[in-house]
Formats: sequence, structure tokens, C-alpha cells
Amino acid sequence: MQNPPQAEHLLREAALRVTAPRKAVLSAVYDHPHADTETLLAATRARLGSVSHQAVYDVLRALTDAGLVRRIQPAGSVARYEARVGDNHHHLVCRSCGAVSDVDCAIGEAPCLTASDHAGFEIEEAEIVYWGLCPACQTPSAGR
Repeated sequence: MQNPPQAEHLLREAALRVTAPRKAVLSAVYDHPHADTETLLAATRARLGSVSHQAVYDVLRALTDAGLVRRIQPAGSVARYEARVGDNHHHLVCRSCGAVSDVDCAIGEAPCLTASDHAGFEIEEAEIVYWGLCPACQTPSAGR
């Protein structure tokens, strides 16, 4: 597997030192959207060979802090990471298998950022999770 050509560029633009673990973890997040840390650890090890759990956790924290990846944690789920950042999209989560898919805001540009009462907060992001059953987990039933 190759690191995407943008990994080094993205790290530099975020003022992060370019290291093999950072490139490998960032590439793994791009290759495996909504993956948990164990999946990202395995993908990183496939690229680099030996790398510790702690190194992957540290890189994920640095990438998240720099805004290069987004950490999501739907209720009852482990933390997951994605490279789609900065557009305030939301997620669909399957109650059965845990599959996660991206979904854009329902109307226009991030209408969910306009709260009915912002209580003095300056709202920067909204997190909406739609729960249901993915197509693979839906069982045929009468009326469908």
C-alpha cells in the first residue's frame, strides 16, 4: 500500500512534523473511513511493520488536534476516525452491525448550526447521528 501523495503535504500544512507513523496513520484513516483504532493500528502495521498502540493513539490525537481527521463516537460505540473534516456532515449508524455512513445536512449549508436557542454560545459544529438498520441488516418483512 502506498501513502497518498497528499499525506506529506497535509501534515506540513498543519505544521506537523512529517514522520513515517504520521503518514501511515493518516493514509490508514483515508483508506478506512470510520475505522476504530484497532483497525487503524492493523492498517498502520501493514504499512510500517512494527508500531505500538501508543504511537497510533498519539498520532490520532495529533491529527485530530490539527484538524486533519475527525473523531466520532456514536453512543455505545468505540471511537472512530475519518478524514472528511470541515463540512459539518452527519452520520448514519446501523443498530445491528455498527456500520457507519456519511450523510450531508438535510437542506442547504449546515442548517443544523442554527439552534432555536444558542444560549450565548458561538456554535461551530453540530453532531447528528441517525440510527437505523443498514440495507444488509434489514430483514424482509410484510409491507416492505
